[in-house]
Amino acid sequence: MSKQPKHFLSLADISAGDLRAILDEAHARKKARAGLPKGAADKDAPLAGHVLAMLFEKSSTRTRFSFEIAMRQLGGGSITTSADDMQLGRGESVEDTAKVLSRFVDAVMLRSNSHQDLVTLAQNSAVPIINGLTDYNHPCQIMADLQTLEERGRTLKGLTLAWVGDGNNVAMSYVNAASGFGYKLRLSCPQDYQVRGQDIERARANGADVELIENPQEACARADVVIADTWVSMGDKDADQRMRDLADYQVNEDLMKCANTDALFLHCLPAHRGEEVSAAVIDGPQSCVFDEAENRLHAQKAVLTYCLQNS
Repeated sequence: MSKQPKHFLSLADISAGDLRAILDEAHARKKARAGLPKGAADKDAPLAGHVLAMLFEKSSTRTRFSFEIAMRQLGGGSITTSADDMQLGRGESVEDTAKVLSRFVDAVMLRSNSHQDLVTLAQNSAVPIINGLTDYNHPCQIMADLQTLEERGRTLKGLTLAWVGDGNNVAMSYVNAASGFGYKLRLSCPQDYQVRGQDIERARANGADVELIENPQEACARADVVIADTWVSMGDKDADQRMRDLADYQVNEDLMKCANTDALFLHCLPAHRGEEVSAAVIDGPQSCVFDEAENRLHAQKAVLTYCLQNS
């Protein structure tokens, strides 16, 4: 009987020990590359001969570049396509697509409109499936974020993180990872923009410390990290309403003053200065956003080795 592939779909599905191992691998691989050109392979080239298929239903900057460079540095290769370029965009089922790609490549990264499509792909695939973003969550982003915090000298266990704004797919992944890493998470979202309650209850049942604090000043009080994301995501058709509803949730200098004096600011990018975050904050000394963006590469290298060396 063939071994089941090791997927990376949700941080809620991965043990605390494996999450810690992935993060440790990300740190080690980044450190080991000191002085190497960006296109040079890692000295051990652990994925030599492996090919990653990257399927995009949503446009991307960081996800595409980071995964392509990740495979190159790991010694492997990649094939990139949009859903519209494949038979998947012309009516071929997700199930059949999974079975076909399993014959050609060693792993698949999907950036999808539908989390259910990702799950269906994994259920029918003989190779690892990696979540590059869905409407439900964005696990690769959180691994890069947490790597960034540790690089800045923060210990994740007991750290207080305040999420401010829309309770979107990135916020969901912070909820999913809270029990595994032991940080305290405060979610400050307007009533109609909160993270789904059943996911919060599941996280709490697994030991996660997650609070819903609608007032952003209260949520950020003595926080170690403040996190924001765009108010209008790809596919949202209610931009004007969102701008009105979220206007009081901008992360600006006054809100950052509620947090600890050495608090850090995170944002997964792209950012809209003057909307969810002020220019003074995102371009200021507390901001880690470009280290965070770079660490998408290193965190995803660790995810790739986790999936492909364990399948």
